Amino acid sequence: MRLDYFRQFRLLTAGIAFLLGTSLAHAESRHAIAMYGEPALPPDFVSLPYANPDAPKGGRIVFGNTGGFDSLNPFAQKGTYPWQMPFWSYESLMGRSWDEPFTLYGLLAESVETPPDRSWVEFTLREEARFSDGSPVTVEDVIWSYRTLGTEGHLRYRGFWSRIASIEATGPRSVRITFADDDRELAMLAGLRPILQKAQWEGRSLAEGSIHDIPIGTGPYVVSAYEPGRYVSFARNPDYWGAHLGFRRGTMNFDEMRIDFFGDGAVLMEAFKAGELSAIREFNAQKWDSAYDFPAAQRGDVIKTEIAHGKPSGMTGFVINTLRAPFDDWRLREALLLAFNFEFINDTVTGGVMPRITSYFSGTDLAYRPGPASGREGELLAPFAADLPPGTLEGYALPRGDGTARNRANLRRAAQMLEKAGFRIEQGQLLDSEGTPLVLRFLLRQGDSDMQTVLEIYTRALERLGIAARIEKVDNAQYTARVADLDFDLTPFRRDLSLSPGNEQRLYWGSQSAGQPGSRNLMGAASPAIDAMIDAMLAATTQEEMTEATRALDRVLTAGRYVIPIWRFDVGRIAHIRQLRFPPNPPIYGDGPQYMPDVWWYQD
Repeated sequence: MRLDYFRQFRLLTAGIAFLLGTSLAHAESRHAIAMYGEPALPPDFVSLPYANPDAPKGGRIVFGNTGGFDSLNPFAQKGTYPWQMPFWSYESLMGRSWDEPFTLYGLLAESVETPPDRSWVEFTLREEARFSDGSPVTVEDVIWSYRTLGTEGHLRYRGFWSRIASIEATGPRSVRITFADDDRELAMLAGLRPILQKAQWEGRSLAEGSIHDIPIGTGPYVVSAYEPGRYVSFARNPDYWGAHLGFRRGTMNFDEMRIDFFGDGAVLMEAFKAGELSAIREFNAQKWDSAYDFPAAQRGDVIKTEIAHGKPSGMTGFVINTLRAPFDDWRLREALLLAFNFEFINDTVTGGVMPRITSYFSGTDLAYRPGPASGREGELLAPFAADLPPGTLEGYALPRGDGTARNRANLRRAAQMLEKAGFRIEQGQLLDSEGTPLVLRFLLRQGDSDMQTVLEIYTRALERLGIAARIEKVDNAQYTARVADLDFDLTPFRRDLSLSPGNEQRLYWGSQSAGQPGSRNLMGAASPAIDAMIDAMLAATTQEEMTEATRALDRVLTAGRYVIPIWRFDVGRIAHIRQLRFPPNPPIYGDGPQYMPDVWWYQD
């Protein structure tokens, strides 16, 4: 018996050694890693394809944000920080090219190594990598950053930490992460964690501290001046360690980047017209055509630039909190969609020129096709047929209005749907089965004038159905706190989506994140079908498999009636002073914060 035990033990250890050896034999150290296929750029690339490697350095650019800030720590759960800060002051082991669906190139790490099954990943740090105070980036900093962000940091970092089986130094400049789950994307996500300096936080928690506790990073910019709630200024670090890298050449060209804060969008716009701001993004096509004829624009001192992109529409609209009854009933949500007179609202607010979002991935090959689900898409959904919302398998399309202000046909259909859901009208009020009036609370951030106009039109339609609607306008701090507590019925919602969707989908609408404080699953979706489609998407080993799984996911989300979609931003619109220049070839992801101001420059 004892001999049999030791024989089995030796066979087991030999088998493990063989498997490890096979895994190691197939692992290859490379300069880049792609989710599917091969990286587009060679190891010696001069610059990213959408950057100008000869762009001059210098100048100053000023942006405007609405609201305020009470923290300069973008990694803690508490506080509101300037949203641009993580892009400018911090770096990860790998950096993303925004001209490919999902490819990472070495940044703090000079190379990446992983086996075909991507069960682990190993990074080798660049010897010259430095923090902004000049101290070297070490393997100890990397391991501490992963562990601390995963246990004390913002919720968005904690899910990844739970999927790490081990993290260990394998050499003076190398670190290996072994994963607990079979998920090929984890090796990619591992390269995107921000790296912070361990010594700065010795003996205290990253989650605590005042506004003056600014984490030390490795990025090209450091905070040079600030006044809480009013402005924060970033200076380009003249000793930035990575200026010689092809990944950085032609990027981060301004000597100073400043953010001023304003109470609302109207005041911010007036500051731009007065020359206090350098650039502004416009999301309303009607305003783009009519509101930019002020004197500076007429003189040519302000220029309007449109930038095309090939990314998914994502989802913009009003998210419905299904964690609250009666919004957990799809029939009520369908009635709310029918009452939303998009055609009339779009014509009123944007001049009717902006197309509507039709699904979460609309505008790309990842969007589900009209009509019944077929092929692999149908096979993935078939096991959940009994529990899927109506229209998922058969084909679902958003209700269309007739373009008139009354929208009578759709309101009649909405009333019929409400009756099926157990509601009745008495004395002009819509009552549930227990006689309680239905009251909708819309949570809105102060200064959001476009959404205010949309809701004023929408609430009039709801009143014709007997639904009382309340618009609750709160300041930035209150809004952030209430959304984190999921304290709303409906609220404006935006989720940007990628051409290579991955684990972020679990955060956005996975069951595990439903109902958690601070969750990004604001809709409260808790659907086995959604979870299974995300699993299938993450298990895909080819672009084709990923596409079919994403189309199936898109179907379930759209037919779930979780969001009332509005218009899609089919082109980026940036108005800017004439001294700002940019390369002529934008990336496929368009004008996001990784493009402007990353590859722009100042030239008088």
